[in-house]
Amino acid sequence: MRTYEVRTYGCQMNVHDSERLTGLLEDAGYAAAPDGEQADVVVFNTCAVRENADNRLYGNLGHLAPVKAKKPGMQIAVGGCLAQKDRDTITKRAPWVDVVFGTHNIGSLPALLDRARSQEEAQVEILESLDVFPSTLPTRRESAYAAWVSVSVGCNNTCTFCIVPSLRGKEKDRRPGEILAEVEALVAEGVSEVTLLGQNVNAYGVEFGDRQAFSKLLRACGEVEGLERVRFTSPHPAEFTDDVIEAMAETPNVMPSLHMPLQSGSDAVLRAMRRSYRQKRFLGIIDRVRAAIPDAAITTDIIVGFPGETDADFEDTLHVVREARFSGAFTFQYSKRPGTPAATMDGEVPPEVVKERYGRLAALVDEVAWDENKRQVGRRLELLVAEGEGRKDAATHRLSGRAPDNRLVHFTPVDAAGGPVAVRPGDVVTVEVTYAAPHHLVADGAVLDVRRTRSGDAWQLRTEGPQAPAGVGLGMPTVGVPAPLPPAPACG
Repeated sequence: MRTYEVRTYGCQMNVHDSERLTGLLEDAGYAAAPDGEQADVVVFNTCAVRENADNRLYGNLGHLAPVKAKKPGMQIAVGGCLAQKDRDTITKRAPWVDVVFGTHNIGSLPALLDRARSQEEAQVEILESLDVFPSTLPTRRESAYAAWVSVSVGCNNTCTFCIVPSLRGKEKDRRPGEILAEVEALVAEGVSEVTLLGQNVNAYGVEFGDRQAFSKLLRACGEVEGLERVRFTSPHPAEFTDDVIEAMAETPNVMPSLHMPLQSGSDAVLRAMRRSYRQKRFLGIIDRVRAAIPDAAITTDIIVGFPGETDADFEDTLHVVREARFSGAFTFQYSKRPGTPAATMDGEVPPEVVKERYGRLAALVDEVAWDENKRQVGRRLELLVAEGEGRKDAATHRLSGRAPDNRLVHFTPVDAAGGPVAVRPGDVVTVEVTYAAPHHLVADGAVLDVRRTRSGDAWQLRTEGPQAPAGVGLGMPTVGVPAPLPPAPACG
């Protein structure tokens, strides 16, 4: 049996696509390569958003060239946004690559691998539009208790810094019934949390002409029995309407967390970015969300050093960070991407200025997030126990979980007497927060309550088998496949 490895870069959409690639390969008879062993097939699912994406890919391909030379029959495939963009360039720069496929035809991967092997030549297949909606493809989910559910693919926006619409195409929406059927099937398998996923998720419905389709979808998810948590990412401020806020506030299983991409706090920069909202509108959305959902945790994306950004523009961004009180932010130095309108704009900001501004922004974001996290100390929170999210859990004898507002909480799995408490990823625990840091919370007191769940059962069945003893011992979290945590959110 041939083995595979999928390496994923970029946003949640890529993470979810990699789950489908994995499902396709396993459906075709491949098996995941054991840890420490070189796979027979290595698949790169690439991202094109950052400037160093090309260097990263070709560097990794270069490292594999001598490995492949020593391993007869090994194959290398490159897919995703960078493959869609570079097309034939990949096989010219790295002629040892066997397969190149795009964002619209991930379902072709097994056939392309077979064809490359039988014909002994590289196969490049890039489609200009979606052939089959990806959610119809086999999927091997990374998590037993949480799942991505795509509501749409593509984006109709024309942000001048973003190359994604040209690579993912125009927005295509799934029908609500298909989405809900997938959600119900996931819950039947033991999933208790779903994240609705779209390049511009709250524009959902544009293809079939229903401006309130997304808020209706949120409310419909609230009717799915057994579904405990619903999240979504990433919305766009220009299309974020009050009916969505009302649906969030009135649907109990829609979590009080919101990722709302800012990009810049300057009206002039937003105009140059072709972002169809301004500072006042953005802060108005934040105010209305907080009025309806007081405990909501709001995160964002911010770009520093966009062409033409002045000191005054940057100060406007800092102002919004202070006013919005973000619980976290993905911050980026502007990255020029060939093929985008911004790449040819005048007013390039000197690198040293960008670096200095970036440092100030990151410091302010941490300061605000830490202040917001300190407000959580003393609160009792219900956590969905996670797997693989606490990198130091083994050393600190803690486990980790996500609060309803998506804050990461590390907790000590002990009872009031100091004895170990058996909990599994997917179970729910109640803890009291004892310490706050900028990017996480700690609950070092006793676990106040444990609720064993169908999600925990599903995790145990997947990881240990039905006859294994339940629970995770104190300081000995079971090693497994971590839940998907991409380094950057979906484009918004």
